[in-house]
Amino acid sequence: MLTRERKDHILAILQRDGRVVAKAVSQQLGLSEDTIRRDLRELAAEGRLQRVHGGALPASAAIASLVRREEVSAAGKVAIGQAAACMVRDGQVVMLDGGTTALQVARHLAPKLRVTVITHSPTVAAELGRHPTIEVELIGGRLFKHSMVSIGAAAVETIARIRADIFFMGVTGIHPELGLTTGDAEEAAIKRAMSRQSAETVVLASREKLGTASPFQIMPLEEVDGLVVEADLPREVLQPYLKLGLSVVRG
Repeated sequence: MLTRERKDHILAILQRDGRVVAKAVSQQLGLSEDTIRRDLRELAAEGRLQRVHGGALPASAAIASLVRREEVSAAGKVAIGQAAACMVRDGQVVMLDGGTTALQVARHLAPKLRVTVITHSPTVAAELGRHPTIEVELIGGRLFKHSMVSIGAAAVETIARIRADIFFMGVTGIHPELGLTTGDAEEAAIKRAMSRQSAETVVLASREKLGTASPFQIMPLEEVDGLVVEADLPREVLQPYLKLGLSVVRG
């Protein structure tokens, strides 16, 4: 079997089963595990999958550029943003992550809402600057241009002095076994810090992120309180997350 044929076969298994086990593929094709692992490495380098111990999982589309991410699940992100915005109550201190879905949360906060929103995203802060009654606190630090958020020691130090009621977290991958993941280690550390300082953490979970993984773990799913998802997601897609005891809000 040619290399391209092997890779197509691996991707077909990934699409069908949601995961690839290197040993099983090697036995099925009568090839060495080293050969299959090499194929997985090359496919991972192409962004076609995410390697994990013993095999691979689907790679998240959410690790693309910011412009490209704005095009992915655009209508679903609006619905998720609306649903998440409805969870916010007057008087709360809200931490709001960066990213395209978090921006939709900012855009849909009620016009007369009186809250304090703390964010490390200049884009989200600029959007909230148009809101007449919301106080905005912008966390500084080194700008991570891929996601347009502040990261680094200065940001972590500022976050450590805050106590928030709720944190709306953006991620690039959500998987029942691997938990919440993203594409950058420092960005993952900022998300953990924001979650630690919040009484409740809710994940903004557009459909392209479910069942996928990115290189850096943020935290296990057991450490968050719930997900906000699109209304039309089949229950069987959500079942693994419901089994973990997460609350699920449909947008």
